[in-house]
Amino acid sequence: MSPSTSAALRRILAVATTAVVGCALGIAGFGVYFSKAASYLGTDPATCANCHVMTDYYDAWGKGPHAAVATCDDCHLPADGVIDQWRVKLSDGVLHTTKFTLQTYPQNIRIRESSRAVVDSSCVWCHTDFTNDIRRVAATTGDEVSCVRCHAGVGHR
Repeated sequence: MSPSTSAALRRILAVATTAVVGCALGIAGFGVYFSKAASYLGTDPATCANCHVMTDYYDAWGKGPHAAVATCDDCHLPADGVIDQWRVKLSDGVLHTTKFTLQTYPQNIRIRESSRAVVDSSCVWCHTDFTNDIRRVAATTGDEVSCVRCHAGVGHR
């Protein structure tokens, strides 16, 4: 292979690589923009309504008793540290994004067990005064306390 042919092939490869990388970055950038991904870094409850599946839940929260005192993050992220909050936010975000992109998101959303545990701990964290006796009795009987089991619609009435 002559030096000019080798240089031409390198140029073609460089142009092709640049085009592929440029297209990939463009598609990724469009996805970030279209999905309003940057808004998920904050705590604004309106962010939850970015996804139309969540609109009814967001509207119900806005009319409920918690709207004046708690955001979505207050209930749906652990209260015990920023690292755990970001771990849950990232985990849920990847799950929601994947399901929404692949159109496998159910129209009637059901809370996962791991998410239920976070919400229950948030209830207990905010309502410690009301739940002390319940938790004390449950600890002696070995029962599991689940706020969401009996108060499922409280945050989203």
